[in-house]
Amino acid sequence: MLVIEVTNAQEVVRKRIGRLGSRLLGRVVDAEAQVEKALLQELENAFRDFGIEARIYSIDGPQMLGRSHLEIPLQVREEREVRLDP
Repeated sequence: MLVIEVTNAQEVVRKRIGRLGSRLLGRVVDAEAQVEKALLQELENAFRDFGIEARIYSIDGPQMLGRSHLEIPLQVREEREVRLDP
């Protein structure tokens, strides 16, 4: 499994959309989503060319903590406790 964290999404988008467009970053343009969308398309094309079948996910929230931990925040909708009565 591969985990790819893009660490310069805003800079990439700034280079692509120019000075005027960079003012929209964070307001209208989600830099991470735009870069991920482009990467997903490139990965899909490359995988097809190599004959690789895969599921590729773009998800929001997980963060790398150092080199050995991945933090995945979860929103719990409901919680239940199951007990066995003796």
